[in-house]
Amino acid sequence: MRSAINERISRRTFEKSPLSTNEQEKIIQMVEKSNARSGLSSEFLEDGSAAFDSIKKSYGMFKNARSLLLMKGEKNDVHLLEKVGYYGEELVLDLTDMKLGTCWVAGTFDKTQFTAPDSEEIVCVILVGKVSNVTPKEKLIRYAISKNRKPISKRLIATAEVPDWVVKGIESVRLAPSARNTQKTTFHYDGNTLTVNIPNDYPMDLVDLGISKKHFEIEANGKFELGNGATFQMSKI
Repeated sequence: MRSAINERISRRTFEKSPLSTNEQEKIIQMVEKSNARSGLSSEFLEDGSAAFDSIKKSYGMFKNARSLLLMKGEKNDVHLLEKVGYYGEELVLDLTDMKLGTCWVAGTFDKTQFTAPDSEEIVCVILVGKVSNVTPKEKLIRYAISKNRKPISKRLIATAEVPDWVVKGIESVRLAPSARNTQKTTFHYDGNTLTVNIPNDYPMDLVDLGISKKHFEIEANGKFELGNGATFQMSKI
């Protein structure tokens, strides 16, 4: 399993020191390459702290929140939310490889602090910054999430013997972040076809779908189609 999958945790406390110029340049290049592949228009903001200055919005959940990825794209893209999850999590894992801390943030920030063209929608942000030791609060949150992590039996519906590659893929998904830690994506395997579904009854569900697909694909030789209920296509060797 990719090391970043095991190492990544949601960080809510960051160091006061800003990202170095070299780190910023590397992140900007990563985001630009991701946008070119995805069709998104996400941005790296060196200082987006104003969106977290309001206790009313952030509930004091974050400390020293500064740099972030503004995840956005065209409103008329029917797969916008899924792409934000898929390519955003790809960036999160790359940032983890850089030894930086990250946290997906959907509702607990002031979206009015950011601007975008009328044709675009700001979906969420990903905080990024330098981190040191995990704080007691973060340890408690990590413990609660780990304790409540759903077993494979709750994430997979199978009507045939399940191959190892499916098990490995879902193990990776179990370590993926999800909104409110609901872990709602479910996989279905019938011996020939593997599909993934999410109820889509919460604003961030399709973002979670994209995150789950990315985690699964890292451990499996293939790729999911776009959309809810999508089929996994094995790569041809």
